[in-house]
Amino acid sequence: MKLFLDSAHVSEVREAWSWGIIDGVTTNPSHVSKTGRKALDVYAEILDIVDGPVSLETIALTAPEIIDEGRALAKLHKNVVVKVPLLKEGLKAVKVLSAEGIKTNVTVTFSPLQALLAAKCGATYISPFVGRLDAVGHTGMDLVEQIRAIYDNYGFQTEIIAAALRHPTHVLDCALAGADISTMAFDILDQLYNHPLTDIVLNQFLTDWAKVPK
Repeated sequence: MKLFLDSAHVSEVREAWSWGIIDGVTTNPSHVSKTGRKALDVYAEILDIVDGPVSLETIALTAPEIIDEGRALAKLHKNVVVKVPLLKEGLKAVKVLSAEGIKTNVTVTFSPLQALLAAKCGATYISPFVGRLDAVGHTGMDLVEQIRAIYDNYGFQTEIIAAALRHPTHVLDCALAGADISTMAFDILDQLYNHPLTDIVLNQFLTDWAKVPK
C-alpha cells in the first residue's frame, strides 16, 4: 500500500519526504488556506520536493470550468493529479480530462455507487472519506471494502485513496482492506513509527551495551 501525506504545509512535506516512506501528496482548499500563502506558490514548492503524484484540487463547479482549471493545473508539472469533486459536472469533466491523458482524483466520495460512477468515467484515483463517515455514525472502512469489491469484480483500474484517516488504526484497516493508497496528516504518519515496546527494548539494549567493557 502506498502512503501519501495529506498536507499543503511545505515544511511537513519536506520532512515527510526525507523519511523515504511517502509516495505522493494530496492537498485540498482547506489545507492551502491554512498556509496563508498563494496556492500556486505552495504547489510549486511541493512539486519541486515530491517525485510522485501530487493532487491539486479544482474549485469550479461546472464541467467546462473544471476542465479549464484542470488543464491549467496539469500544465504545472508532470506529477500533478487534478482533484475533482464527485458531482455530475465533476464526472463529466473527469471523462474529458481522462481522455486527454490528465490524471484525476475524484474526491468527497461517500458511497460505493459514487465510486462506481467515477471509475466508469475513467478516474485515475477515487478518494473515499473514511473519518468523516465515522464522525456521523457510519463505519467509514465499510466504504473502502465495498469499493475494493466493486473494482475487483469488474476490473476497474481506478486506484483507491483512503482519505480523511484519523488515527493509525485506520491505516492498518486500509491495508487489510486492500486500499491502494492511504493519505493522512503529518501527525498520523509520524505515529506509524511508534510502539512503546520499541522504546522499552531499545533502551534496554542501550543500557546493557553501556555495561560492555570498552
